[in-house]
Amino acid sequence: MSIFVASRALIRSGSMRVPLLSVVGMIAAGAQSDWPSFGNDPGAMRYSTAKQIHTGNVVKLQPAWTFRTGKAGSEAVPVVVNGTMYVNAPDGVYALVPESGELLWKYAAPQIALRGLAYWPGAKGLHPRLFTGNGANLLALDVTTGRPAPGFGNEGRVDLKKGVLGDLIDARFTLQSPPAVFGDVVITGSSNGEGAPTIGAYGDIRGWDAKTGALLWTFHTVPRPGESGADTWPEGAWKNRSGTNVWGFFTVDTERGIVYAPLGSPTNDFYGADRTGDNLYGNSLVALDARTGEKKWHRQLVHHDLWDYDPAAPPALFDIRVKGQLIPAVAQITKMSLLFVFHRVTGEPVYGMEERPVPAALVPGEFASKTQPFPLKPPPLSRTTFTLDELYNRSEEHARFCKDLFDTNQMKIGESGMYTPMPLEGNALFFPSTLGGGNWGGVSIDPVKQLLFVNVMHVGQWGHMEKRGREWVRTSAYGPYARFWNRETRIPCQNPPFGEMLAVDLVTGDIAWRSPLGRIPALEKIGVRDTGTLNIGGSIATAGGLVFIGATNDAMFRAYASATGQLLWETQMEASGHTSPITYMGRDGRQYVAIMAAGGGGFLGGASSNTLVAFALPDVPRKPLPAAVSKAVADAAKARRGQPKVGGNAPVALLAGDARKLIEKSCGTGCHSIEVVTSQRMNRAEWTTIVENMIARGAAATDAESKSMVNYLASQLGR
Repeated sequence: MSIFVASRALIRSGSMRVPLLSVVGMIAAGAQSDWPSFGNDPGAMRYSTAKQIHTGNVVKLQPAWTFRTGKAGSEAVPVVVNGTMYVNAPDGVYALVPESGELLWKYAAPQIALRGLAYWPGAKGLHPRLFTGNGANLLALDVTTGRPAPGFGNEGRVDLKKGVLGDLIDARFTLQSPPAVFGDVVITGSSNGEGAPTIGAYGDIRGWDAKTGALLWTFHTVPRPGESGADTWPEGAWKNRSGTNVWGFFTVDTERGIVYAPLGSPTNDFYGADRTGDNLYGNSLVALDARTGEKKWHRQLVHHDLWDYDPAAPPALFDIRVKGQLIPAVAQITKMSLLFVFHRVTGEPVYGMEERPVPAALVPGEFASKTQPFPLKPPPLSRTTFTLDELYNRSEEHARFCKDLFDTNQMKIGESGMYTPMPLEGNALFFPSTLGGGNWGGVSIDPVKQLLFVNVMHVGQWGHMEKRGREWVRTSAYGPYARFWNRETRIPCQNPPFGEMLAVDLVTGDIAWRSPLGRIPALEKIGVRDTGTLNIGGSIATAGGLVFIGATNDAMFRAYASATGQLLWETQMEASGHTSPITYMGRDGRQYVAIMAAGGGGFLGGASSNTLVAFALPDVPRKPLPAAVSKAVADAAKARRGQPKVGGNAPVALLAGDARKLIEKSCGTGCHSIEVVTSQRMNRAEWTTIVENMIARGAAATDAESKSMVNYLASQLGR
């Protein structure tokens, strides 16, 4: 028996102060299978050896519990460590019982990172900590108290803007994805913007002392004069050059002490006349010494990006045996749907790579790279070509829309595929779009089967360049980010498939299987099936022979057979899971699969929710949890008495009538699902604030209607 912390600790969250026996984290050694980081292992294979749930029984999976956060829209990947689940939401960080979803503590704060957090196991005299973004700050929470960690930075926070503003007074800068943790070093990237204007905060990668918050090292993602790579920029172009950032996920080779960083596009990502050259380390996979920040190697995946093809997916680390040789490898999926696989120590391509000629830019003063890198294997995983014969024709109404979209906007099909230059007249149409292809969800890997799994979508982009002022901007009738789809339905305008799940044989580099991913109910109603659908999120693989994935914009959660790609199970959720699931063995003897099903996002449409859902087999005998768990839950509930209930309120059916129709019209369309409202319990003053904020954000309601809504909500969902 190993003991996490064998002492009474004080848990404080906002005004919450409760004694909690930290032996909630007590586990039987070897009996608990955690999910300790977003990718499970630091190299993000996203593979679990758990196999209680397998191909023969996955059809029996049922919801085990649902937890509701205070605000909707999270894309967070939970972590499970030592018998506690930790998860982000827009309104704070939560600690839960992973077998039941019951609340242990909540640290309430605005602007908590969108995609998750990282766990640090502590050091002599210091409790374990959680690290996550809090606006422009790196926030450290003591897991035993649920409060900012004393001794770290300024009251548990480090201001990440310091040192990256250059000559600016202020600039956009947030931390939206989990930092990486290696030993006592916390490594951060940033979301600093990749569009216009070009000036902004630097996208530097930095290492911080996990104990004190002191800055340990900095890697300049846009090289300064005299640094390696500076010759890929015009003189002085590095100054306040923004973008070139890790807004996605780092991974770490803990044995070798190497951190892998997928770097995004430099500003401006559609126009680069002021940054002639290849622009290192934009659009590159960079390997750094995790202790010092020294560069080991790099591979640029797009030279002089003009298409917003920034990589953000976790570089997945794994070992493969090719021709009898064991190769430590790293795989990077991209928006172009090109899967690059490198030797992770040397940076050499595993399946070969070559530079291929691409067209010149058409914008005056713009100098596109003459070549771009392509892996020899595997081939592009999503659509990269298009002919007019492939214009959507499966159903009359949508076919008519797509032909009109193509004709009205004078589209010309780009013959150069993904690197088609934008014209000055008419509109170019080419694949994939700025959504991918692949995206930040990344890949999962079964190291036993030597298979890599990845979800892709097939949607094109179109537009042209216009001169505005001194610069050229990308635009169209749909704006700068024009997808080849119906904006209302998000149905693409080429023939399906629109979304797929694929497996790549890592020994040969060939595609092993591909299957449709997702449904479009509106098309199924008229007999158009097996289309797949658009998707953003990632998958996990298990020793039970399964690949689990949400990601699709149809709000479904699915399991595929990892060996064949056969769809074995799917279930409807309140909203889409635009994130990656996790799996773990509970102390009760059950294997759980959990996913944040919060939907939302501005890309793929659909309702938002506030649900974190866990699934399990219903017929597995359950062992009792330690008594300390029940006591901790009861103490947490007691301490929150008088505050809005968190996590436990199930949605209720509102009484019929005009007020209900008004609530559904104003609160449950487009912005979020109605269940987000009906799972809350608030007093009149709190509901008044909610309704006022809702109207301020654009909900249509008169003064009389807002008063009616407050009265109704306070009576039906009061406390």
